[in-house]
Amino acid sequence: MKHSTRLAAALAAFALAVAACGGGSSSPSSGGSTTAAGGATQFADLSGQSLEVAGAWGGSEQKSFTQVLKDFENKTKATVKYTSFGDNLQPVLGPRIKGGNPPDIAFMPNVGILQQYVQQGALKPLSQDVISEIDKNYAPVWKTLATVNGKVYGVPFKGANKSTVWYRTDSFDQAGVQEPKTWDDFTKALQTLSDSGVASPLSIGGGDGWTLTDWFENIYIRVAGPDKYDQLSKHEIKWTDPTVKQSLTMLGQLFSKSNLIVGGNKGALQTLFPQSVTNVFGQTPKGAVVYEGDFVATNIAQETKSKVGTDAKFFDFPSINGSKPAVVGGADIAVVLKDGKAAQELMKYLATPEAGAVWAKLGGFTSPNKNVDLSSYSDDTTRKSAEALVNAGDSFRFDMSDLAPASFGGTPGAGEWKILQDFLANPTDVDGTAQKLETAAAKAFGN
Repeated sequence: MKHSTRLAAALAAFALAVAACGGGSSSPSSGGSTTAAGGATQFADLSGQSLEVAGAWGGSEQKSFTQVLKDFENKTKATVKYTSFGDNLQPVLGPRIKGGNPPDIAFMPNVGILQQYVQQGALKPLSQDVISEIDKNYAPVWKTLATVNGKVYGVPFKGANKSTVWYRTDSFDQAGVQEPKTWDDFTKALQTLSDSGVASPLSIGGGDGWTLTDWFENIYIRVAGPDKYDQLSKHEIKWTDPTVKQSLTMLGQLFSKSNLIVGGNKGALQTLFPQSVTNVFGQTPKGAVVYEGDFVATNIAQETKSKVGTDAKFFDFPSINGSKPAVVGGADIAVVLKDGKAAQELMKYLATPEAGAVWAKLGGFTSPNKNVDLSSYSDDTTRKSAEALVNAGDSFRFDMSDLAPASFGGTPGAGEWKILQDFLANPTDVDGTAQKLETAAAKAFGN
C-alpha cells in the first residue's frame, strides 16, 4: 500500500498490489493444507507449481514483499513471480483480464475497487481454508469489508492507520505541550505552540483533496459513531444530516483559525501532501504539527533529516466529546483472479501472522492481523501505530471516500475532494457545503 496513493502517496491513483503462490508440507491422506497439533498452519506441497503476483509495490517495498514470498516458497516449494504495475492497476489489469491472462493474485487498494472487479466477474471467492484463517486472525470487520453478496474475496494484508497526528518533539518540548487526548486539548495546544514562537503550527496539505476527506472522516466517526459512519459511507443517510453539519462545524472552526495554519488557508490549498510533511520536519520547518496516516513516517524518512521516534512522533487522533478510540484507515487487499490450489494456499499464507511478521521485522509495514506479535515490529513508532490499528477491532472503519464511487470520493477537482477544498477556502459555509456534498453524493450513488 504505497504511502500516499490513497494509502500512501495518493491512494486515489489506483494502486494494485500483489499475490503469489502457496504451499507447504501436507498430510499424505489429504493432499492439502492442515493445521498442526501445535496450531501452526501447514501448507500443501506445491513443488513444480508457479504463480504470478502483480502489485503496485516497487523499490524498498518490493524488496520487503519479496521476502514474504520467499518464506512462502520455502514452505511450499512453489515458485512465485512478482510483477510491479505501479499505480496503473486498471489500465494494466483490465486488458489482462479481458485477454484471459490475469495474474494469479493481485492487491486491491480499496474496497470499492474490489467490489467493482467482483461485479465484473473477475475475482474468485476464497476457499474455506482461507476463510478459517481470516476468522482466526482478524477482527470481524475486516472479513466484512472483503465480503460481497455473502462471499469472501479478499485478505487484508498491508494496513494503514490514518488516525495519527504527527508533531515535532522539540516544538512541543519548548512550548511545554503534552500530546493532546481530546479535541479541545488539541486546539489549545495549537494556540500554545503559536504563542511560544511557532507562529503557524498546523500544516495542511489541502492541495491534495484526499487529505481533507481524511480530516472529515476522523472527526465524523468520533462525532457520529461507527454505525452512522457506515450509513453515510453507503449514502443511507444524507450529507445534510445533523451529524454531518456538526462535524463540518468543528472542522470549519479549526480551518477558520487561518493564523494557525502554515501559509493560511490560501497557502494550505496550494500545499500538496508531501510538502505538508516537509513543512513540519524539513531543515527549515514552518510548522509543528501535520495530520495524516502512519505513512507520514515514510515521507519523513525519505524526504527529511528528522528521525522518526526521536524528532518526529505521533499521537492518536483526539477524542471528541468522550468518543471511544476509533481508527479510520485502509489496506491493500489480496484477491484471486486465477483460481487453483496454489493461489488459495498463498491467500491462506497471507492471512497468517507468520506472513505479516516477515515484513514487520523489515519496517515500513503495518498489519491488520491481530495475531502478528507486536515485538515483530522494528521500531516503537510503527509498533504503536499497529497496536492502535489492531486494538480498534470493530471500531476500525475503512476510509469513507475509498468506499464511495470514484466520481464522488476519488476524483481530483471534483466531488468530495473539490467541495472540501472549497470549504477550506470558506470554512464558515457549513450548510452550503453539506448541500453540495449531498447533491454530488446523490448523483454518484444514483439515489
